[in-house]
Amino acid sequence: MMRDTAAAGSDRGGWPYAVAAYAIWGFVPLFFKLLDSVPPIEVLAQRIVWSLPLCFLIMAFRRQIGDYLAALKDWRVLRLLLASSVLIALNWLVYIHAIFTDHVLAASLGYYLNPLVNVMLGMIFLGERLSRLQMLAVAIAAVGVAILLGGALDTLWISLTLALSFGTYGLIRKVAPVGSLPGLAIETTLLLPVAGAAALYFIWLGDGRGFGADPEISWLLAAGGVVTAVPLLLFATAARRMSYVALGFVQYLAPSLQFLLGLFVFAEPLKPVQFACFLLIWTSIAVFSFDLWRKLRAERIAPVA
Repeated sequence: MMRDTAAAGSDRGGWPYAVAAYAIWGFVPLFFKLLDSVPPIEVLAQRIVWSLPLCFLIMAFRRQIGDYLAALKDWRVLRLLLASSVLIALNWLVYIHAIFTDHVLAASLGYYLNPLVNVMLGMIFLGERLSRLQMLAVAIAAVGVAILLGGALDTLWISLTLALSFGTYGLIRKVAPVGSLPGLAIETTLLLPVAGAAALYFIWLGDGRGFGADPEISWLLAAGGVVTAVPLLLFATAARRMSYVALGFVQYLAPSLQFLLGLFVFAEPLKPVQFACFLLIWTSIAVFSFDLWRKLRAERIAPVA
């Protein structure tokens, strides 16, 4: 039985997996742009439908089918994963909508905010105490979000929905006693009835845009399952091989790549208020990362001392 736990301070061999996972997540807008003629709800439905078989294949390879079946029999776990499944579906839907409507920069901002949202949720719900630097980082980020209220309110909801939904999702998954891959498989199982019905509806509708209308589009929709499961597997492997403090540094790779794609590949306009907000968020991240670095350094020095 394989676990998704990492020994504290044990980073050997984990970096390539972490970089690969976040790089895929960073470049995934390029994939979804190929599907922008398909309704976002159908893309989400097909992504869920095709994720489950791949999850089972990977779980069989990693001998985690037993974890999946055991979690299915635990009502407490199922209640938690039902909530997390709704949150991750909302997150995916808003993310796909953001890409299709040329708001990749707003999506990028949402995932920049996510680690800071995690810190706040940990303080509110898990009783975790913030260091002074973490409090400063959160305050700087809050100023950045407040600036957007004055000039980019039309896209602020995308950023906040992505940050809050994924942050709350992570909080639930943190307390749910199930590994990342079996957990994803259960979430997908819970979403499958609705997703399957939606997928069948769009096939029946036959508007010439979605699955079955064109071989290329059909293959791309099916590949959405791979795009979902593979980076998660890479992330789970990295999480077992390196500390979460170290993993925290790598997580900014994905929104950074998304920011560059939105600005230079998709040529999205960067409003002055958005630029000011990004500057403050980057400053906040620098403070937050410095605090993470101090903790990582202290963990490595402590055993020697």
